[in-house]
Amino acid sequence: MFASLPLSPQPMHIPDGFLSTIVSVAFWVIAVVFIIAALRNVRNELGDRQIPLMGVLAAAIFAGQMLNFSISGGTSGHLLGAALATILVGPWQAMIILTAVVSVQALIFQDGGILALGANIFNMAVVGVFVANGVYYAIQRLLSGNQKAFWLSGFIAAWASIVVASFSCALQLALSGTSPAAIAVPAMVGVHALIGIGEGLITVAALAFLYATRRDLISGGASSSQSARSLWIGGMVIAAILAILSPLASAHPDGLEWVAEQHGFIERAQEALYSIIPDYVMPGVPDEALATILAGLVGVMIVLFVVVGIAFLEKRGAQTEKV
Repeated sequence: MFASLPLSPQPMHIPDGFLSTIVSVAFWVIAVVFIIAALRNVRNELGDRQIPLMGVLAAAIFAGQMLNFSISGGTSGHLLGAALATILVGPWQAMIILTAVVSVQALIFQDGGILALGANIFNMAVVGVFVANGVYYAIQRLLSGNQKAFWLSGFIAAWASIVVASFSCALQLALSGTSPAAIAVPAMVGVHALIGIGEGLITVAALAFLYATRRDLISGGASSSQSARSLWIGGMVIAAILAILSPLASAHPDGLEWVAEQHGFIERAQEALYSIIPDYVMPGVPDEALATILAGLVGVMIVLFVVVGIAFLEKRGAQTEKV
């Protein structure tokens, strides 16, 4: 039944070889500093509502990122999710969520290099989150926080998170000597300005769905045990549906890969040092679409357990400190 669905997700993140060793190591150090800061801040913020929301958000963002969407010029984009996560749980928890997603993608699915993982975390989990947070609340204050401001700020925050993260990536390429800034910056920002429109529309659609079905998640209200159960069930159903739809992802190269092909540095990409579930295709399953679905479902569960595990450990640590 899946034979007619030949499309599968494309690699999305910086591979090893695009960045110099010195730039990669520097951004590993920077990323670790921000991760430590995020963990310390999350420890003081976690409540009963936040843990399930963090888990299902991470699962849904992982699955959503597998659904590349086509844009003009033979390239594609994918959900980042930084704005959506930031609006729902705040910047520090969003940083943990995006760090877990990007790390699982690199370590399990060989999407993005291990040496380049620090740069990928910095671009998406740090730059993407803080830009989204700053833009969202700046527009909210500017427009006095009315309902129109909510939708507009969500869209622009999502768009800006993609564009500025791509600008950061372009600067890393330039610092590495991979592509001059005069080429990398306009190429990366130009294509991601289009991808950002898709990010904004997806973010607003997700917020509209939550506004209609679970407005308490947007308002930050307390969750009862019953609402927490419905959050677990509803969130995992959505993540599973997105994973099942993953074979329909665009086969066009994503923005970074397209720029690398157009400007002659794609051959610098290095093969992964090992292989577990490469390219989001479960090994040993002959039908590629089914293999993609199974890989997506496995990834959803791994990301869920990683984020929930981190959240529980941080909450327990906070409780121990109070004793």
